[in-house]
Amino acid sequence: MSHAMKWRARLHEALLAARKDRDSARVSVLRSALSAIDNAGAVPSATSRAAAGGTIAGSAVGLGAAEVARRELSDAEIRALIQAEIDERLTAARDFTVSGHTERAATLRAEAAVLSGLLGDV
Repeated sequence: MSHAMKWRARLHEALLAARKDRDSARVSVLRSALSAIDNAGAVPSATSRAAAGGTIAGSAVGLGAAEVARRELSDAEIRALIQAEIDERLTAARDFTVSGHTERAATLRAEAAVLSGLLGDV
């Protein structure tokens, strides 16, 4: 099992537990982490397309012609992604605290704590 698959499995298990507990804050942050991993695994679209032969000009022709395998992320890349998510939330929490929105800042710190816990679990 690849690193990305292990992370996705762990995040999915945590997401199911959060949904079962009806913890909307944890559900939200776990979905965000899964999305960040999925987005990082996407490959850039090709600049040149197949010859126009289909109904839509410039479209790829044939079943599955436009499908591309996703990029496989390493454990270090996934950990860096999650750490970036943590850092982003903590920075935003500081900004919200400065502007007097302490409730939103507390929510962001709680989300960062959930993600920090994941880094230690996997």
